[in-house]
Amino acid sequence: MEPRETMALLQGQAEIWQHLYRVVDSMALKCAVELRIADIIHSHGGPITLRQIASGIDSPSPHIPYLTRIMRLLVRKSIFTENHHPPDGGETLYGLTQTSRWLLHDAELSLVPMVLMRYHPWQLAPLHHLSHCVKEGGTAFKKAHGCEIWDFASKNPEYNNIFNDAMACTTKIVMAAIVAEYKDGFGCMGSLVDVGGGTGGMIVEIVNAYPHIKGINFDLPHVVAVAPEREGVSHVGGDMFDTIPNADAIFMKWVLHNWSDEHCMKILKNCRKAIPKKGGKVIIVDVVLEKDSNDLFGETPMALDLCMMAYTAGGKERTELEWKKLLEEAGFGGYKIFKIPTLTSIIEAYTE
Repeated sequence: MEPRETMALLQGQAEIWQHLYRVVDSMALKCAVELRIADIIHSHGGPITLRQIASGIDSPSPHIPYLTRIMRLLVRKSIFTENHHPPDGGETLYGLTQTSRWLLHDAELSLVPMVLMRYHPWQLAPLHHLSHCVKEGGTAFKKAHGCEIWDFASKNPEYNNIFNDAMACTTKIVMAAIVAEYKDGFGCMGSLVDVGGGTGGMIVEIVNAYPHIKGINFDLPHVVAVAPEREGVSHVGGDMFDTIPNADAIFMKWVLHNWSDEHCMKILKNCRKAIPKKGGKVIIVDVVLEKDSNDLFGETPMALDLCMMAYTAGGKERTELEWKKLLEEAGFGGYKIFKIPTLTSIIEAYTE
């Protein structure tokens, strides 16, 4: 075998090893969130020693050697910093990075609920059934849990809360990007329905930023049943496949990617019925998949696409051509895509 071929083969082996153990990286990340390591460091106002981290963990006798090894990996992954030679010659100090700042529990913008949801055994179990789905079709979530995800959430309050908390945290992140980049998008409407709005986190952010808008949070009855009262927002329970409350515009964040094209067609046609024939629009916040993208978020959209395959019956991430075809077949006259500084984009669909 030629030396170049030997080296390429060795490189391939190394990459498979990296793929094999990325799950351990993920579990170490979950561990850091559960132990609140980022919060402990943040509470001290700067880098601290391992023993100071341990003293902040909710345990009478934290195991320091285990913590040392976990921190070593998380430093390697640039989630925390490590200073081996502090100026005073003392112990090694561990600090936050721009990555670990997203792991603060009480921060206004935080990915903690998403970490806890994504790595929960209920969420991981369906991913073990991807090969079964390829062989025989069906939904991985149903193979793992015996029912579809929405039925599981309606029957399992704990899962419902975990899921809602994860959606609420992403709502804040996406809304911050929308407010910064989509400033004129909400200016000319008097009312707005957030379809699949969960507990109302997104619509209240919009209403707070644009107080002239009458906000309607629309979701399944079991979801809005636990939604808190929010000023300027009314909660309406129902089924988007049957009817959607009337408004000047419709807003949907991470809704359509949960459904097949056929289901999306029903939702979008109901959206058209609910908005004015002239001047009405649907604001879709979802991923626009680019196969060869060098985007900051890298391969995350493709991984998210496989999650949609695992958790939903027909859900997927869509390319611009797929969005265009879907909107045209649903009867919309045109569309425009706005890129915003987060994982998703904004797709405006117009009635004329």
